[in-house]
Amino acid sequence: MDKKAFLALADGSIHNGYTFGAQTDAVGEVVFCTSMVGYQEMLTDPSYAGQILVPTYPLIGNYGTNKQDIESNKIQVRGFVVREECLEPSHYLNQETIHEYLNRNKTPGIYGVDTRAITRRLRSHGVMMGMITSSKTPRQALEELSRSPDYGTIDFVKQVSTKKACKWQDVIKEPKHRIVALDCGLKFNILRILNRLGCSVTVVPCTASAKEILSLKPDGILLSPGPGDPELLDYIVATVKELVDKKPIMGICLGNQLIARAFGGRNYKLKFGHRGGNHPVRELSTGRVYITAQNHGYAVDADSLKDGLEITHINLNDGTVEGLRHKELPIFAIQYHSEASPGPWDSTYLFDRFLKMIEGTQP
Repeated sequence: MDKKAFLALADGSIHNGYTFGAQTDAVGEVVFCTSMVGYQEMLTDPSYAGQILVPTYPLIGNYGTNKQDIESNKIQVRGFVVREECLEPSHYLNQETIHEYLNRNKTPGIYGVDTRAITRRLRSHGVMMGMITSSKTPRQALEELSRSPDYGTIDFVKQVSTKKACKWQDVIKEPKHRIVALDCGLKFNILRILNRLGCSVTVVPCTASAKEILSLKPDGILLSPGPGDPELLDYIVATVKELVDKKPIMGICLGNQLIARAFGGRNYKLKFGHRGGNHPVRELSTGRVYITAQNHGYAVDADSLKDGLEITHINLNDGTVEGLRHKELPIFAIQYHSEASPGPWDSTYLFDRFLKMIEGTQP
């Protein structure tokens, strides 16, 4: 019989279950995701760094894990909370159970938990810090939580970004375009898609200077998704300010928030964020609605936008900003994930739009 464990939330509530994965403790911001599939992509998404993830779909692990469905080189979440763990996955690509995968990556999980109750609590009270433990009493866990730094005070981007510039699987002899991706928490599928479109991609650290980026002679620059509060990232905002009038730029998720800040805008924390593969977004110029993949806990303050930025997309659930463009410069950004993984592929056309924007600015 698996060892008893519980998830303690900062509001004092205790949610009982059993351990799976690594039998270690974990502290992080507890968030929920509404995607029905794609748990391995979620686990390896750098935007979940520092967080304990709660999928709302009840059965996790039914198709196992493999070496293809990853979005970074390791599991990024602090912990994993599920209703039911599947012990016998069935899929032709399966290589490990979800328990084996978590255990190998030293990540704790807890199953048998009422994830619906946790989700309702987070929706009502907002996301909060939590702790998974099988070694402490509830009182000890809550005391440790009270001493832990809040998620919004930590720069997780530096923790997940590449440490040095590198080419992404560059086997294209004559690339259509040369793209530099500023890695704030880059997902592999962004790079896969750009490669398939004939682009050579160089990934650079979040600390790279504008001079270093421009020395690579890019045709365009991509500002990646990533974790944490964009208001902590003054050093990246300073870099973006130097780049905005130099090269065409596309921003995704955190990249959208960085562009807003570069032009004098602000960001704020959402009550429980947008995480899942079913978020409706309207493109204002056409009125068309797209179902999008999302993973962010912060949003651009629409009232703070200035210096030529205008809103291009809005979220139909809560009216928040989901896309920006500059009226004069070749710059656009989206708050959702055009690369999906997991989620619908409705928005991959935006990568084509990025390349057309590059082509329109080249002599």
